[in-house]
Amino acid sequence: MTDSALTHIYVLLDRSGSMSTIADDTVGGFAAFVREQQSVPGRCRLSLAQFDDSYERVYASVDIQDVPALDLQPRGSTALHDAMIRLIGEAGAELAALPEDQRPGTVLVAVLTDGHENSSREATGAMVKELVERQQSQWGWQFTYLGANQDAVLTAHGLGIRAEDALTYAAGNVDAAFHVQSAKTRRLREARIGGASLADAAAAAAYTADERDAAGGGTPAP
Repeated sequence: MTDSALTHIYVLLDRSGSMSTIADDTVGGFAAFVREQQSVPGRCRLSLAQFDDSYERVYASVDIQDVPALDLQPRGSTALHDAMIRLIGEAGAELAALPEDQRPGTVLVAVLTDGHENSSREATGAMVKELVERQQSQWGWQFTYLGANQDAVLTAHGLGIRAEDALTYAAGNVDAAFHVQSAKTRRLREARIGGASLADAAAAAAYTADERDAAGGGTPAP
């Protein structure tokens, strides 16, 4: 069996040029997210990748208590599809190499971007959707998508991510978006530690209407 007290969070962070206007807020929001997760019971590891028209794995499987400060230097364009395929593939290979009792009981992939896909060269949205849906159905991975300057729910749907796990946030409200994401992640982790199934924990962790309003994106139409 996997380790139900262990969560592994994989963060895929947009560092394309358009992020320059919210770079400082993103650094601060990420730091607050890490601090809040440090106070959640159970154990947690965090892996970070950044992308523009290239992909960089910043660090892998760092204990949440030891996560370093974020260094965000916006540049380039937005190859979101390529980055998602790359991160999911790397994460899957790393977890498969672990003995089963050392694998996290909860795997969360969180994608944060302020723009639309515009420069992937290897992957398509359909390829990402197929992979995301497979990881969700076969392995119980959880995905969240936070998007500014777009309809995040609509974009996430094209990537295989459920509407209840997609959050539209206002570009001027980055701190609130990270706080909302942290609250969602806390609910997911606490439910799993309490013995909830992945399905029940995911349901408990869904973004609330109040959280969507706080992030500035509003509640999506049913």
